[in-house]
Amino acid sequence: MHKKQQGFSLIELLIVVAIILIISAISIPNLLRSRMAANEASAVGSLRTVNTACITYSITYGIGFPSALSNLTTSSSGVSSTAAGLVDNVLAAGAKSGYTFVYVSGAATSGVIPTYTLAANPAVAGQTGQRSFFTDQSGVIRFNLTAAATVSDTPLQ
Repeated sequence: MHKKQQGFSLIELLIVVAIILIISAISIPNLLRSRMAANEASAVGSLRTVNTACITYSITYGIGFPSALSNLTTSSSGVSSTAAGLVDNVLAAGAKSGYTFVYVSGAATSGVIPTYTLAANPAVAGQTGQRSFFTDQSGVIRFNLTAAATVSDTPLQ
């Protein structure tokens, strides 16, 4: 008497593995695009946060805009014009969610800084984000798909 073997045959296992690989091949690119879209949304949100923080800084201290992005962060020694406590330490360090942020203050006039620019570029273009972003004291956020964004690029809708 032969007992009937229970379990899966090698062919059945290979078919299941093949189906799993096909599903993975379809879903992974979508996951990567979703991640880039989330990074871009985070970058735009960070630009809005910095714009609001710069206006608050200007009103609070009466010396115009901050001379560096680090002036908007917190410090253990309390709140001051060099550590205003308006943005988180990660953003103030210049990198967040796959984007690098470059803040440049304008030249001081009579001790007041009247302008600034802020650029957000993907840390690895095509992997952490597709678009580069730009904003300044006007609060308008602009983007560019192929190069670093500037004041002459298309505003976000």
